[in-house]
Amino acid sequence: MKRTSLALLALFIFGAVRMPAEHALYRTRAERHLNPAPLDLSLREQLGQLGFIAALGGFRALVGNVLFIQAHVAWERTEWSRVLLLFRQATMLQPRAILFWDMAAWHMAWNASAAALRDPTQPRQALRIKAQREYIELGRDFLERGIRNNPERPQLYEALARLYREKYRDRERAAHYYALAASKPGARSYLKRFAAYELSHVEGREQEAYTRLLKLYHAGEEERLPTLISRLQFLEDRLNIPLDQRIPDRAR
Repeated sequence: MKRTSLALLALFIFGAVRMPAEHALYRTRAERHLNPAPLDLSLREQLGQLGFIAALGGFRALVGNVLFIQAHVAWERTEWSRVLLLFRQATMLQPRAILFWDMAAWHMAWNASAAALRDPTQPRQALRIKAQREYIELGRDFLERGIRNNPERPQLYEALARLYREKYRDRERAAHYYALAASKPGARSYLKRFAAYELSHVEGREQEAYTRLLKLYHAGEEERLPTLISRLQFLEDRLNIPLDQRIPDRAR
């Protein structure tokens, strides 16, 4: 009895000492978005019993990869509803997989939306346009949820900027998300230029865009690309910049 009591006491002390450290580790992982997403009953309904048990058993990555492959097969068959379902499952299982969110958004906002607009089974153009917009919204939703799960990664911000530029024709929001992407660790150098390019198309923000582009221009010869120079010269004309303050006339 004495040995048992001592063993229980030691176990209790060990647990008490370990708990703050584990709590701090969990908090750190949560701040860095490294903790796996919780599995709930809604996912069980989507995956089925065997898939849910596999996920619970530590095979989340494996199940997620299988679902990703199945989504690709469904895309080849143009089964858009199934593509959507499979990507929802895959991203729920692997929320830190940037590729999953990016591909899900791409298939919805570009491929499925284009197919909906050309749908030969729907004679009414208004309904085709409505379906197209709904798929674009689904793509945006994937990117926004992906960003919430991966806030320090630049790729999904860039993808969302591209979506706003090409699908919504919203240059201001595109500039915003390119700038956010540029501020993240490991971001590509061109993202700052892209943010300034998009801003240069926004009425009322020309001066801000000019300041950004001029700063890039003076950063070095490698930044003086044809697009940057042409946008700077456009803004010089728009803002009536004095001739002696303009950049050399290299793109006219």
